Amino acid sequence: MSALIVINPNSSQTVTDGIDAAVDPLRAFGVPIRCLTLAEGPPGIESQMQADLTIAPMLKLAAAQTDAAGYVIACFGDPGLHALRDQTSRPVVGIQEAAVMTALTLAQRFGVIAILPASIPRHLRAFGAMGVLDRLAGDRALGLGVTDLADPAKSRDAMIATGLRLRDEDGANVLIMGCAGMAQYRQSLVDATGLPVVEPTQAAVSMALGHIQLNLSHTQKRATHA
Repeated sequence: MSALIVINPNSSQTVTDGIDAAVDPLRAFGVPIRCLTLAEGPPGIESQMQADLTIAPMLKLAAAQTDAAGYVIACFGDPGLHALRDQTSRPVVGIQEAAVMTALTLAQRFGVIAILPASIPRHLRAFGAMGVLDRLAGDRALGLGVTDLADPAKSRDAMIATGLRLRDEDGANVLIMGCAGMAQYRQSLVDATGLPVVEPTQAAVSMALGHIQLNLSHTQKRATHA
């Protein structure tokens, strides 16, 4: 049976395991979901350069998945999103794009919890390209790297504090977790802030499964072979 392929473009198996756990409830829809780690990727993607360097090996990994029904790129920045759409006629969804689109269905103004300050310009470029900057309440960084997110002692309180600032100071009424490595803290954020919280890989997988079921793709007619 064909599977939805979720590619973590960094080399952290811990991040991939967290993604796998986050999307597990969506396996109830019946499409197998296979989460892969890009061995050639950096331990965490924290700059535009690191993101761009993952594109070629990610395309190679995607092409090797001959049973793919569709793909999700599980990095908040969507590296290689359009390149992979060029490579395949299967549905391809990026978690940043899907998270923003999902947030806009839940509330008027969204706030983003970023990992590092250097991530924010990348986010703003993407939001500008999407035409959604007027719906952005704020984008605030934790000051933590991707590998730090695996440690609740470092991350949970910082994420809650940042979420509260986005709510109380910036006026956000929905939050987006700005890294796939944050998935385990979603419920803690919901409980602490009282706001809807979009975990981006969950949003992207939900969207991709819908595209698969409805035979939707970025091409007019989906080809028999990718």
